[in-house]
Amino acid sequence: MVTIKCRNITFSNIQAILFDKNGTLENSEVYLRSLAQRGARLIDAQIPGIGEPLLMAFGVNGNNLDPAGIVAVASRRETEVAAAAYIAETGRGWFESLKIARQALDEAEKYIDQTPSPLFVGSLDVLKSLFEAGLKLGILSAATTQEVQRFVAYHQLSDYLQLEMGVDEGPSKPDPVLFLQACQALGVEPSATLMVGDSVGDMQMARDAKAAGCIGITWIGKSDHVQGADVVINQLDEIQILEA
Repeated sequence: MVTIKCRNITFSNIQAILFDKNGTLENSEVYLRSLAQRGARLIDAQIPGIGEPLLMAFGVNGNNLDPAGIVAVASRRETEVAAAAYIAETGRGWFESLKIARQALDEAEKYIDQTPSPLFVGSLDVLKSLFEAGLKLGILSAATTQEVQRFVAYHQLSDYLQLEMGVDEGPSKPDPVLFLQACQALGVEPSATLMVGDSVGDMQMARDAKAAGCIGITWIGKSDHVQGADVVINQLDEIQILEA
């Protein structure tokens, strides 16, 4: 059991910490923005005029990515469904719309550098110190499990993580079942597990699963993106170990 302190909040009897990936450990803004832009262009090539409203829906405005937008926080399946809804508005059938959206995003991914995005500064040191304090650590992301595994392998994090979990089929964030499944896989109770994430979905999921606490991280200083957090931090190294 470990006691964790973040700013003025203390969490006692902690056994595990689950981290979101995009926007929490991984500085993925450039990759996600590029994926949205290319995907929208590919769809616009088939259905002229849909590109701009689709980009807005994705959460991309010029070179800015909304950390609360679809591409930043939704699962791949949810992003496809959102794009398909815009396509269906043009009069196409639902299954054709889904197919167009899926193919465009698949093709967009092939064009973009698949090298995982960089870690936020200090992420590795924080994971290492938490692991050495005896905590079980895992990633619980809305990205696919394959993406999570690729990220962990590329940054050589497997020594510190006991769980690499994404969303493939089935429920996505903020469904608490994901948090419960992650805790079960780690062999810990939700009441002894903290969630660290950068979205409202992370906070809601953990709260509904009766987690020990929710730590919202906002590298850009916008705390409204992590409403529901017990404490909001701007850097991962604000997660401090008081007792191990």
